[in-house]
Amino acid sequence: MSEPSRSYSLAKEKIRVLLLEGIHESAAEQFFNAGYSDVECLPAALPQDELADRIRDVHFLGIRSRSRLTDAVLAKAEKLTGIGCFCIGTDQVDLKTARHQGIPVFNAPYANTRSVAELVLAELVMLMRGIPAKNAAAHRGEWLKSAAGAYEVRGKTLGIVGYGHIGSQLGVLAEGLGLRVLYYDIDRKLPLGNAEPVNSLAELLDRADLVSLHVPDTDLTLDLIGQAEISQMRPGSHLINASRGRVVSIPALCEALESGHIAGAAIDVFPAEPASGNDEFVSELRQFDNVLLTPHIGGSTFEAQQNIALDVATKMILYSDNGSTTGAVNFPTVNLPDHATARRIMHIHRNEPGVLQAINQVFSTAGINIASQYLQTLPDVGYVVMDVETDDAGTLLRGLNEIPATIRTRFLY
Repeated sequence: MSEPSRSYSLAKEKIRVLLLEGIHESAAEQFFNAGYSDVECLPAALPQDELADRIRDVHFLGIRSRSRLTDAVLAKAEKLTGIGCFCIGTDQVDLKTARHQGIPVFNAPYANTRSVAELVLAELVMLMRGIPAKNAAAHRGEWLKSAAGAYEVRGKTLGIVGYGHIGSQLGVLAEGLGLRVLYYDIDRKLPLGNAEPVNSLAELLDRADLVSLHVPDTDLTLDLIGQAEISQMRPGSHLINASRGRVVSIPALCEALESGHIAGAAIDVFPAEPASGNDEFVSELRQFDNVLLTPHIGGSTFEAQQNIALDVATKMILYSDNGSTTGAVNFPTVNLPDHATARRIMHIHRNEPGVLQAINQVFSTAGINIASQYLQTLPDVGYVVMDVETDDAGTLLRGLNEIPATIRTRFLY
């Protein structure tokens, strides 16, 4: 892997920003309003080879879920200083490689909370009324005017797996429709409204008429809902997954739908999804009229995309202007004050013994006092920020770059 540029100290008008995949226009506006004039916006993701070529001279890159920043692509990004994932997940980025190149990655974990909760709320009503199957039949010319299998949601029990920002807001909205709300989370979470925590996933599955999943994609959640878990669900209950595609075993769900043990499902995320709108969506679930299939649109509303654009762009600009890494998912978190009366130098390094001592020795040798110093580390990478009162940053940067553990240095105008 090629080494990234070891020093970076450019005026704003020389900093290149590339935003891919039709990111909401408010992101570009944020950059323009902050003084960044070299901002390019493209409507789609780029093929891997073209992406690697385009980001050679880019300092800040914005992507959504279809761009893949692999180790091989990042190896070509010699000037890349920050990455913004204008979405919730960051699994499309090799986070470890980015960190080792001194590149923080930002996302917007909460900006689409309301949009996802609203979609799930609508889905649970439609599932309880049997709308998916009735809609599919009507498209075929059939007229299923019957109350069989159709129920009000009032008085029914909703089980929420994962009681974070989305799960908890869904619970509040569901109570407004008269649902009883249970939730299960591996971390202790205080309930909102009248929601009731349960002690185990099995208990939740046994008590709920509707089960909605709101968990991250981790090793712990891989096939979280498999054959054994589905068998624990109430006969005639419904399953909703608007979290991550690998959380539900699709073969196990298909088996339960075929047997009638599960009355219906709504699935927004899938283990394998089309790379573009031109590719066919392939899933075993397509055969079932009683399943709502949506193309990963839980957060695809105007409001959510605008909120995401503002959130991520703001974090990237703050890092560029100030050095703060608040909101970075792969980097030591440093929340910094303004530096209007001082020059700010940032040093990203491998977390090895003696680095801070070597940094301070560079300043001591140059006879320059450090007005303030901020340090945070992860097991493999450290990030130290220093405010100094000097105009001779060049000497300091050269000295810092000579420290063997140095990954990258930055000097802010």
